[in-house]
Amino acid sequence: MNLVVQVKLLPTAEQASALEATLRACNTAASDVAATAREIGCYRNYDLRRHIYQGIKDDHRLGAQAAQHVIKKVCDAYKTLAANIRAGNLGKPGSKRRRNAETNPVSFRWDAAQPYDARMLSWQHDARTVSIWTVSGRLKGVAFTGSSDQIKAVATMPVGESDLVHRDGMWFLYATVEVPEPELIGPAGFLGVDMGIANIAYDSDGNRHAGTRLNGYRRRQVRLRRRLQQRNTKSARRLLARRRCKEARHAANVNHIIAKTIVTEAARTGRGVAVEDLTGIRDRVRLRKPQRVTLSSWSFHQLGAFLAYKARRAGVPLVEVDPRYTSQTCHRCGHRDKRNRPDQGTFACRSCGVVAHADHNAALNIARRGVEDWGAVNPPARGLTSQPARKRPASLALRAG
Repeated sequence: MNLVVQVKLLPTAEQASALEATLRACNTAASDVAATAREIGCYRNYDLRRHIYQGIKDDHRLGAQAAQHVIKKVCDAYKTLAANIRAGNLGKPGSKRRRNAETNPVSFRWDAAQPYDARMLSWQHDARTVSIWTVSGRLKGVAFTGSSDQIKAVATMPVGESDLVHRDGMWFLYATVEVPEPELIGPAGFLGVDMGIANIAYDSDGNRHAGTRLNGYRRRQVRLRRRLQQRNTKSARRLLARRRCKEARHAANVNHIIAKTIVTEAARTGRGVAVEDLTGIRDRVRLRKPQRVTLSSWSFHQLGAFLAYKARRAGVPLVEVDPRYTSQTCHRCGHRDKRNRPDQGTFACRSCGVVAHADHNAALNIARRGVEDWGAVNPPARGLTSQPARKRPASLALRAG
């Protein structure tokens, strides 16, 4: 499987200037390529390369590999745009936002990430430096640093494509590394995980993860942003710019901790992990206006992705189950009724009388569905499978954490 490892570059002032000029040249070229692609209606990599490859090399002082990566970056951007349009993420047909997306060319910020391959970037692990291509020539001896795990990963594992990123005045390399993937265990049951807003995660063992503290933190961030936006002074805008990624980093850290705790417990007890398939939940759920900010800032997709890749690294099976009625169904007798939920945090079965925390009851139902879904596609043994489970296909690469 592939993981993305972030390392921080420590360039000198002269090296940083060359890196900045490189990003400006590459992204200016990408914007020109995107405009040409829109004008001629050509969005396939090899077809588009025939039209503009030599031109952007000469006009923007790009090397052969950099020019090819620029063209591929543009094609990938249009592919993503088309997928968002098909999914309805840019509005309904005929809406102003969708018309603009369908007619205007894609544009790139000057500091948008630029891909690098092995011909453009090499690592000197003993000196802890990299040699990197720029429009000013090859830069040698650019120092990098990171955590011990990150340094070890890029030094001992095969490194593929890397992205040069400029963020908040700092320079980073996001390197894709190939990590050996263990065989999945034959699970002796499943640990169900119910993800929600009041409690970020609640597992079938009765453990509550995050919840009140994280939601309180988010509410404070919303109030602070609102006050700074209303003030609208130069210092307020500067503070907003510095804080723009703080909440996202905090939420990602919390999600990493939760995912690691859940996967570690599942591996320790020889179980798999069952989660809800929450794809498209923002389109399905209708909330009052005060609740929409809470739902939009709920990073359930990120938590699910962290659970998926950490489970694969640990050889723990993970299944996504149908979430419908898990909060209304009794885990003991199977009776389903809306009235089983007298309030947000309580489940009281009107058939057998069992009383439980609502999220715990839902997690138990998710665990049961995990067993059923796994047993439907895998031969039984240890109650569930008779042989080591087949590997699951590789998913989106994620930052190591």
